[in-house]
Amino acid sequence: MIQLGFVSAILPDLDLKQVLEFAGESGFDCVEVMCWPVGKAERRYAGVTHIDVNGFTKSKAQEVRELCEETGVGISGLGYYPNPLAADPAEAKVYVEHIKKVIRAAELLGVGVVNTFIGRDPSKTVDDNWPRFLKTWKPLVKFAEDHGVKIGIENCPMFFTKDEWPGGKNLATSPAVWRRMFNDIPSGNFGLNFDPSHFVWQGMDYVKVLREFREKLFHFHAKDARVDRERLNEAGLLACPLEYHTPKLPGLGDVDWSRLCSVLVEVYDGPVCIEVEDRAYEGSLEMRQAALLQSGGYLAQFLP
Repeated sequence: MIQLGFVSAILPDLDLKQVLEFAGESGFDCVEVMCWPVGKAERRYAGVTHIDVNGFTKSKAQEVRELCEETGVGISGLGYYPNPLAADPAEAKVYVEHIKKVIRAAELLGVGVVNTFIGRDPSKTVDDNWPRFLKTWKPLVKFAEDHGVKIGIENCPMFFTKDEWPGGKNLATSPAVWRRMFNDIPSGNFGLNFDPSHFVWQGMDYVKVLREFREKLFHFHAKDARVDRERLNEAGLLACPLEYHTPKLPGLGDVDWSRLCSVLVEVYDGPVCIEVEDRAYEGSLEMRQAALLQSGGYLAQFLP
């Protein structure tokens, strides 16, 4: 059975207890909980810490489990989305070490999935990034295996700002790259956290991949995107993607959710978590909570 939930990054104003209480009162099954290091982050939707994994202990894990029991809301996965292949090796090392802390916390919590990015040096090609990918991710995947945790890689290209030009900060953006990843690191603990919205603005089929990669679908982000065709005609595909597309709530963009969900429910049994990055709904906490309720109501018509 699919579990409907949301990504906690959109509720930075609330602590974990308040997030889970809101989820339970609103009829959600689960929450993907953000685990960034404590402190301010420059990137939008980053830097949210609903579970601090630094110094995370069995007793702290028990407190979180009790909150889940009290609210009737599960944790679909722990989320942390940095760039583990950053050009600066010292910077990349910080990210890798924190991913390990998130994995350890997931093990203590009994949460089966940690969601993140592969990362990328945006100034280099996929081929030129590949040796770093293997050097970084072979031991990371082995670490996850040893702790009984699956890694769900989101397919966001992370190409939205000038510092991410021209290749973006995440390698895992296409089926061709996924096949190569999973061939070179064959592990049952290495899979995907799939978001269809990123396929929309790249002009790719977000339904076909569900069947091919059904065994690799560990987690699912429900986000939409609207492509501005008039602006695309002016700027072209090589422009910064935010020049011609806008992240939207499910049902307000170009994803055909009826078509998508008709296949998703056949091939996938796991969490579907709403990710709100729609600026039209960001004006206040109440608006962001309303965005989650609106999205949940819309998606519920397509899910069992």
